[in-house]
Amino acid sequence: MTTRLSELAFDLASLRTAYAEGLDPAAVVDEVFDRIDALNDPGVFIALVDRETARAAARALGPKPDGRPLWGVPFGIKDSIDFAGLPTTAACREFAYEPARHAPSVERTLAAGAIAIGKTNLDQFATGLVGVRTPYPVPRNTVDPTLVPGGSSSGSAVAVAAGLVPFTLGTDTAGSGRVPAGLNNIVGLKPTVGLTPTGGVVYSVRLVDGVTVFAQTVDDGYAVLGVIGGYDPEDGFSRDMAVPQLGPLPPRTRVAIPDAASRRFGGSAAAEAAFDATLADVRALGGETVEIDFEPYFAVARMLYEGSWVASRYHQIRDFIEASPETLHPVTREIIEGARRFSAADAYGDVYRLLELRRELGRVWDTVDCMLVPTFPRAHTVEAVLADPIALNSELGTYTNFVNLLDYCALAVPGRPRADGIPAGVTLIGPAGADGRLAALGAAIHAAGGVAIGALGRPAPQPIVRPAVAEAGEIEIVVVGAHLSGMALNGELLKRGARFLRAVPTAPLYRLHLLDGATPRPGLLRVADGSGAPIETEVWALPAESFGPFVAGIPSPLGIGTLALGDGTSALGFLVEAAGVAGAPDITSFGGWRAYARSLKAA
Repeated sequence: MTTRLSELAFDLASLRTAYAEGLDPAAVVDEVFDRIDALNDPGVFIALVDRETARAAARALGPKPDGRPLWGVPFGIKDSIDFAGLPTTAACREFAYEPARHAPSVERTLAAGAIAIGKTNLDQFATGLVGVRTPYPVPRNTVDPTLVPGGSSSGSAVAVAAGLVPFTLGTDTAGSGRVPAGLNNIVGLKPTVGLTPTGGVVYSVRLVDGVTVFAQTVDDGYAVLGVIGGYDPEDGFSRDMAVPQLGPLPPRTRVAIPDAASRRFGGSAAAEAAFDATLADVRALGGETVEIDFEPYFAVARMLYEGSWVASRYHQIRDFIEASPETLHPVTREIIEGARRFSAADAYGDVYRLLELRRELGRVWDTVDCMLVPTFPRAHTVEAVLADPIALNSELGTYTNFVNLLDYCALAVPGRPRADGIPAGVTLIGPAGADGRLAALGAAIHAAGGVAIGALGRPAPQPIVRPAVAEAGEIEIVVVGAHLSGMALNGELLKRGARFLRAVPTAPLYRLHLLDGATPRPGLLRVADGSGAPIETEVWALPAESFGPFVAGIPSPLGIGTLALGDGTSALGFLVEAAGVAGAPDITSFGGWRAYARSLKAA
């Protein structure tokens, strides 16, 4: 090895290189336990795998990497996720039980070659965003130990930020997979609801809960998501979708940000200035920021704890809390017992109202590709939170509580810090299935900010360059209308696992027409009379197994044919039959469907 083990960056790329050079995974396990001892923070892990047991797991991997994506990578598990061999406590000793099997997310991680190290601390029963509601020692924030570590996945975030393990598994209902990441300057990846299996998890609101990933970089986090994500036939809450592919950064991204009236920084000018600095990075990366009113989203956020949804937490531990209420953390007990004031009628009313709001607020995705918000308004000290535990916790959830309820995915990355060095993370939010799009932009934002990762002193590396061509098992498809990124039908591609490859105009061989019908749509027609023009398109890679079902839904007179593109390549894409444009207005002069659609809005 060319790098001393104690100096090895615990990220996936560094470990893969070291293993290729002959590093023994058992030695990495020893290094993990040595780092845990050296950190001397008893609040990070609630329980550790016996060192010799972990070394045996490392030796069982074999003498050299075998192609599994997480071969030899140590990781931690939030102690509300089952790992057979250690008790699940949910940060409540009296509640502890011995799981008979691993949670599916853990099972998949181990099958990918990873090595479990231990169970990480949390806000009791995953109820909180502060990280101090635990009967165990409070994990120390790695950037500033006077600050709260964030929760509920406090130990999971600190373990990664301190360089103890390359990644950890957490959970997220209201921001538990994002707030602690932001407060410790690491990445918190909260997938689309249902994309990661939630079996074997002490849930909060299982309808919207998800297993999340904490990592040093977006690329590492997404690699782990590729392992744990995907349909679980044994989980009634699992979504029948594949993990969206991570592709290159799209050429243009419309980013919704809070308007002046929706900005919430708790009076901290330093936090607001830091957010503005990150917005400048986004614009430099080609993002177009669009101010929107976030008050409707804040109203949804209030439903999570002020409405009947809290009854789901009560339901999970009903027998336990009714038999032993005094064993709960006082703040946790106060919150969960608040569920008793709601009736079944209240619950149905809240569900019905939420479904209406999902439909109403979902229209935003017709005009923007994603949102960018502060991960939290401002950081708080442990002392301040202990003095005002509920109000300051609620403030931390200002921009997180609504995300899962509305069926969105999210990605927290370090934003440019405040002038005093205190973290000021940002979170990207997108519709279900937009995980890959968020990751591409999030990795670019993380690198642009140059923020040191956790307590490690290293800035984020440049994102891995993704191929702009289809890979094995994929088919390139050219889209010209509402399937373009950020437009109304783009979700049809995303939910089928498509990934963006490149934006390229056609060769000057085509005319664009406005087709008649209830929904306006374009028809791209190849012409042979020399009157053709370049038309804006995007090329996407679609998994081969998704191609047939996608094409089967294309209505007449549209069809699929081979398009000649301006970069000299060709690919299958949308074309229209000549008979279908008879009498149809010619909109070629707009250069593409996106420009035509904007002209309608301007009019």
